[in-house]
Amino acid sequence: MMIKVSYPSQKPSLKVENGKEVIFCIARKRWLLVTPEEWVRQNFLLYLVNVLGFPLSLIAVEKQFNVGEMKKRFDIVAYHSSGAPYIVVECKEMDTALTEVVLQQILRYNISLRANFLVITNGLYCAAFKHQDSLFEMISEIPSYTHVDKKNPA
Repeated sequence: MMIKVSYPSQKPSLKVENGKEVIFCIARKRWLLVTPEEWVRQNFLLYLVNVLGFPLSLIAVEKQFNVGEMKKRFDIVAYHSSGAPYIVVECKEMDTALTEVVLQQILRYNISLRANFLVITNGLYCAAFKHQDSLFEMISEIPSYTHVDKKNPA
């Protein structure tokens, strides 16, 4: 059950700097080299903010965290107003299939992050999962910020 993303009309800011194309990250407030994965990450970030209504102040991009003894970096985490991770997003480049391997990667990350929702995306399509009864079940849409249960983040 893949979800087709309807991106907002606003696109990430691009420019050429020192002969290389760079893209502006609204969360990190800096210019980054455009890679296929960064392109997906920046467009999905705009989708979270402009379409799903997540406050930019509650979103972190490419932060390091630990999974056991290993240091990892998540792509995007949207937090609940309590500070608890709410949605973890794993971005892949557009020609990467959303396979079981990608799902296992985000599930491993979530051992430490403990978010209620997981999303894997290649920019064209997404798969979303909700934590329910100690399992993650595939869902048909990504929850908007208005669906966040502000009283009970867990």
